[in-house]
Amino acid sequence: MEIRDNLLDRIAEAEKEGWLGEIEGLRVSLAGAESRIDQIDSAPGSVAINLGMSRKAPAHPAQKEGAGSLRQSRDDQQ
Repeated sequence: MEIRDNLLDRIAEAEKEGWLGEIEGLRVSLAGAESRIDQIDSAPGSVAINLGMSRKAPAHPAQKEGAGSLRQSRDDQQ
């Protein structure tokens, strides 16, 4: 939307200054920007995408072997 508003401001300035070639180029850019905005507005809001992941990871992964022994060796040192 900001791009479209900026183009409208630039077209108004070009018309005020009499920059005829600039006006035409800006109008072409404005038409492209409005077309793109229409495409975005008409796109579906939420689409599920398959990422190829086979299953959900466990919420609490199993404790790795050796982690308990580290805690035990610290307790043994005290």
